[in-house]
Amino acid sequence: MSLARLRSGFEWLLEVITMLLVVSLTVVVLLGVTFRFSGNSLSWYDEVAAVMLAWVTYYGAALAALKRGHISVPGLVFSQPRAVRMTLVVIGEIIILTFFVMLAAYGVRVIQILGGSTLVSVPIPIAVTQSTIPIGAGLYVLAELFNLPTILREAWHGKAPPAEHDIVEELP
Repeated sequence: MSLARLRSGFEWLLEVITMLLVVSLTVVVLLGVTFRFSGNSLSWYDEVAAVMLAWVTYYGAALAALKRGHISVPGLVFSQPRAVRMTLVVIGEIIILTFFVMLAAYGVRVIQILGGSTLVSVPIPIAVTQSTIPIGAGLYVLAELFNLPTILREAWHGKAPPAEHDIVEELP
């Protein structure tokens, strides 16, 4: 299986997970608002919505990383000579990968510390809710690794990644 097919499958998986999380969060928020408006507030709404928002954030961040949609300064980097450009790109990637590997490791530690605790309003283990930290960080690392060959190739050749206004996705 080629790297392009793996990347495409990974992108599809992240899109599906993120979409399902956004739709689920929307349903929970609509239920919460509807019940609150009717005078019968749901006791679990706030806590579950907050957890789901965190999940959307982590999975969405990994998807944005895979699509190279995070804020960057390519004009500054790609205006430099090749040696400086490559150094900046490699240092940037090392910082990103190190941060997310550490986030994953400390996320596992958080889960270990909170072990048997559950959410206040529903009997869901905190380990399940906090699992998004190491999982999301791991997915972010995978996204960066999938993009690394392209990032290094573009830096070597001095070709800046496409700007936002240059990217047009065709609808099927």
